[in-house]
Amino acid sequence: MKAIALIMVIASFLAGAFVAVLDPRLINWNYMIPVLLVGVISLGIYRRAQRQESHSGHRLEGNMEILETSLNNILANLENLCQRGDELPVYQARFEIDRLFRDDLNNFADARESMIHVLGIQNYADVMSNFAAGERYINRVWSASTDG
Repeated sequence: MKAIALIMVIASFLAGAFVAVLDPRLINWNYMIPVLLVGVISLGIYRRAQRQESHSGHRLEGNMEILETSLNNILANLENLCQRGDELPVYQARFEIDRLFRDDLNNFADARESMIHVLGIQNYADVMSNFAAGERYINRVWSASTDG
């Protein structure tokens, strides 16, 4: 259902663009209004399907496991990197950061919205504020490694 709704949104956008360029001086509203209605209805169906998918129990449970695993991996990799920080060449740190953190940071970012449904908006905000600060520090180290 979600895929069909997305295709309909795209098709209505393209049809609207086509109707708009048929006559450069005047838009034929007899064609444009139905195209716009199909697009709006399809968008509503798509958003409802996406909302239902994000609230499903197995998805929330799976995403919470992904979040926990990602945070544990990030913490373990940070501790490992800090322990061997003196022996890691400056210019190689960025490659090591990419290797150690990229997948877990992406996985966490992809699954983060499940925290809103499970933990509530305030807890989500607290976690994401701390996560964003940590991610900025990792990015600064990466940039410093690039600059030498």
